[in-house]
Amino acid sequence: MIKLLRQILLSAAVAAVALYVWINYVPAAHPYLEKYGIADWLGLELSAPAAQDQPERRRGGGATRVVTEQVAEQVLADRIRAIGDAQAFRSVTLRVQQPGVLSEINASAGDFLTEGQVVVRLDAEAEAITLERATMGLTDAQDELDRLRRLQGNVTEVRLRDAELAVDSARLELREAEFDLSQRVIRAPISGRVGLVDIEVGDRVQAQDSLMTLTDRSKLIIGFRLPERIVPYLETGQSVELRPLALRDTNLTGEISAIDTIVDPASRTIRVQALVENGEDLLRPGMAFEVQMAFPGERLLSIPPLALQWSSEGAFVWVVEDGKVSRAPVQIRQRNAQSILVERGGVGLQPGALVVIEGVQSLRPGAEVEVLEPQEDQAQAATSRAWL
Repeated sequence: MIKLLRQILLSAAVAAVALYVWINYVPAAHPYLEKYGIADWLGLELSAPAAQDQPERRRGGGATRVVTEQVAEQVLADRIRAIGDAQAFRSVTLRVQQPGVLSEINASAGDFLTEGQVVVRLDAEAEAITLERATMGLTDAQDELDRLRRLQGNVTEVRLRDAELAVDSARLELREAEFDLSQRVIRAPISGRVGLVDIEVGDRVQAQDSLMTLTDRSKLIIGFRLPERIVPYLETGQSVELRPLALRDTNLTGEISAIDTIVDPASRTIRVQALVENGEDLLRPGMAFEVQMAFPGERLLSIPPLALQWSSEGAFVWVVEDGKVSRAPVQIRQRNAQSILVERGGVGLQPGALVVIEGVQSLRPGAEVEVLEPQEDQAQAATSRAWL
């Protein structure tokens, strides 16, 4: 019997504590206490709000005091990020056209060469001899033709024609000898920096052997891929934000220089190239870049974060119209620090509509509300605190 009495007293104590917590720390409990007369039975005074910072409901079942804010419009920020690789604006590998021995090298790694500057010379003794012989042959052929023309009356047309052909042939041999000699000199086809040089004077090289690489990195081309849904918004000259992964504090601005004409069916992406200036020579071909692009999206409704509520059916907001509230379901598209972008479609949810941001605890569909100004709401909360 004593054990049963102890259990009854313990259960009563737990119930009393739970009731105390429910009454004092759950503002939504007050309407139920008033509705079923529990407050009067317990002798409680519930006119003061349990939560000091929330608008109160008027005593006697009157309109609920709420604070509202207008629904606005905002453009959805469609921001795309991608990773791209850099390549030089222009890059040329110098090769020899004819075999030979290197007799002169006028560049080392890191040197800047201007277009047309002599980089490498090969031994050219044989080509110089051939050129001299071709020059002499042309001189002899020309002298013979001049002599026959002076004897025009005593020379047949056939012989004169043969002399003219000999002069033409000598000119072609001279041109060939000059070309062969020019191939013994390698000049810079573009202005740029020299890469690593692995050759030395005296090395013998074969035709098409690589000598060195000349790179123009005054600008860099950043290649990356974008999803196919962005294709209608892409155009050359469009601005892009670039950040080297190796230099996280370096932010650059480039522009789209080329757009591929084909979407890759496997990845559903399209290749894009952007051009960025490298005047300070901080960047190198082969670096990885983070690419960001912003595109104007559709116009959506913007609501304050405090207005968003949740139920078993999903997200919704309380819309005030003609002094009464109604639920408007919303579909969230984007969360920002100061606003939430939602799709249109909720009943009464249009630009300029009033949504409740404070005082939502006691709201029911169709309930009457009194809209307070934020300053009025703060003053009322201060009065309630003083009363407590």
